[in-house]
Amino acid sequence: MSRHETSPTTVQPASNHRPNACCFCWCCCCSCSWNEDRERAWRASRETKLETIPNCEACAKPTPEEVRGWAQSFDKLMKSPAGRNVFREFLRTEYSEENMLFWLACEELKNECNKHTIDEKARVIYEDYISILSPKEVSLDSRVREVINRKMQEPSSHTFDDAQLQTYTLMHRDSYPRFLNSAIYKSLLQSVSRSSSES
Repeated sequence: MSRHETSPTTVQPASNHRPNACCFCWCCCCSCSWNEDRERAWRASRETKLETIPNCEACAKPTPEEVRGWAQSFDKLMKSPAGRNVFREFLRTEYSEENMLFWLACEELKNECNKHTIDEKARVIYEDYISILSPKEVSLDSRVREVINRKMQEPSSHTFDDAQLQTYTLMHRDSYPRFLNSAIYKSLLQSVSRSSSES
């Protein structure tokens, strides 16, 4: 039986929420039409969504020592505004810039003290990065999603801590090694080394 055929024992969802009964999870682990439609919509809106985001954090030009330091540890890279900018440009080439944007939004939320502003920012973060309908949805496991859904009833500046850590770990393990071998990082390293030797 193909995955698109329905067996007599398949339980059809009661609502229109899930158009295809072959998927019982919200992830992209199968190629049912629901996921294909979702991916088409995601790709169509991705370009326009990301264009509306301010380009980068304001920062000074990094020193050669600073740029070399980014290869020593992911923490050094993420603590440097210039490092985050370059890494974010790399993530954009891999279509995973939302990981950095989500991490930055969580950092901003942590510095917020006003209850009303925390509520507002938490809702925006949820809609932009956690909602399954968002083209910028970050990849999170079901446990973390459940925790967030509970915390969203009374948001705080630490509502997304678990999700932020999971995203940080994903960038560290998955994207960071490729970044160090990327043309973006290597050309910057050459550029700052050359300009320092000329001065």
